[in-house]
Amino acid sequence: MFIYGLLLVIASAFAHATWNMFAKRSVHKESFLFCLHGLAAILFMPFFIHDLYVMQWTWPSGMLLAGSLFLQGIYLWLVSKAYQVGDLSKVYPMMRGTAALIVPVVSVFMYNESMSLVGWIGWGLIVGGLFALSGMFSSKEPRDRRWWLTLAVTTTVGLCTAGYTLTDKMVVEFFSPLGLIQISNLGALLFLAPSVVRTKQLRQEWRINWRTIVLGTILSPGSYLLFLFAMTLAPLAHLAPIREFSIVIGTLLGIFVLKEQQGRARLVTSAIVAAGMALISIWG
Repeated sequence: MFIYGLLLVIASAFAHATWNMFAKRSVHKESFLFCLHGLAAILFMPFFIHDLYVMQWTWPSGMLLAGSLFLQGIYLWLVSKAYQVGDLSKVYPMMRGTAALIVPVVSVFMYNESMSLVGWIGWGLIVGGLFALSGMFSSKEPRDRRWWLTLAVTTTVGLCTAGYTLTDKMVVEFFSPLGLIQISNLGALLFLAPSVVRTKQLRQEWRINWRTIVLGTILSPGSYLLFLFAMTLAPLAHLAPIREFSIVIGTLLGIFVLKEQQGRARLVTSAIVAAGMALISIWG
């Protein structure tokens, strides 16, 4: 079953990197994400209502749903801020690297999962490669206010990602992946709404980027939906680092599509991340 989970995670990585590129290219990030998740909310509402109707309500299950909504909403709001302060190829690895660092370690203790020594070596290659890929800790990087702001935002995004991933591992035991996607949509609408109302750029964003918004409506929930299904097939400690293959894709998109300034070293670092993935997927 692991091979099927692996394929789902790789497909999830491609979708995740692509919609993040769309978000980076948008004019007003909050309005773009609000439109995207607003359309997705319409599509997934029937599944959400069905799950609410059939689930066995308890205080723990209710708290898990509320926690997932809060963490997903904060995550998406912070993503919009992260792309206002840094390049895709710098911000994206930092956000994902923090989550890749935390999730496998916590899931081993939290869900009684295990990983081999070779798997942990692969995890180390992925995490180290991701932080090197961001270039945030380069000696040439000036430690100015923008640097500290980028570090704070991306680290918090990573913590939120780790939080909702670990939470949703429990939520999918009593809530379907399709219904859980709607929690993400509702969290996004709740936390993005104040900025959208204040700036009044929703209509302009739709007029300029409606094509990528419609495509992102499929890719954004689709990327996490694939990962949720994968979590039912394989240990989270193995899948979470492999999902960060999206970093390699995001870096390539930043170089070849967004024309961001990169060095050859980042392509080499991407290969190190891919090598870490291979170690976990084959011998993890």
